[in-house]
Amino acid sequence: IMINIIVAIDKNNAIGKNGDMPWHISTDLKYFKATTMGAAVLMGRRTWQSLGCRPLPKRRNIIVSSTLKEAQGAEITPNLEEFIKNWPKEETLFIIGGGEIYKSTINLADKLYITYVNCEVEGADTFFPHIDESVWLKVEESEKIVDEGSNLEIVFTQYQRK
Repeated sequence: IMINIIVAIDKNNAIGKNGDMPWHISTDLKYFKATTMGAAVLMGRRTWQSLGCRPLPKRRNIIVSSTLKEAQGAEITPNLEEFIKNWPKEETLFIIGGGEIYKSTINLADKLYITYVNCEVEGADTFFPHIDESVWLKVEESEKIVDEGSNLEIVFTQYQRK
């Protein structure tokens, strides 16, 4: 099974604030799009709502929710563990958030795509789980990139399960 997690985190593993991403980094958004294009993306209900309840184009959109009954352009699964257990091994799946979904899937993932954002988000309320170096091996790391629009420094990193 190829289960990937993709996320941007600050120095304290913050990923969200008030139900939204705490930054707008176009370099990272382009990377996210290029990396997940053509694959399936799995997200929680709040992440779906933060996308304006619109599916990401050219990707199979799956929402984990026990309360949503329908979502145009997306599938809904009430049971995350069951869904992942039955995921076809040859298909790539990207977990795209949010916090609770990351927490539930980090132990099931094969690979992490982490964008490190060189900042500390004031008042962040959603965090990515700790990346345990005894479980994860860093296999790729980009140079530091300064995003023009936000002026934030980012590093694209990939980890593989040891």
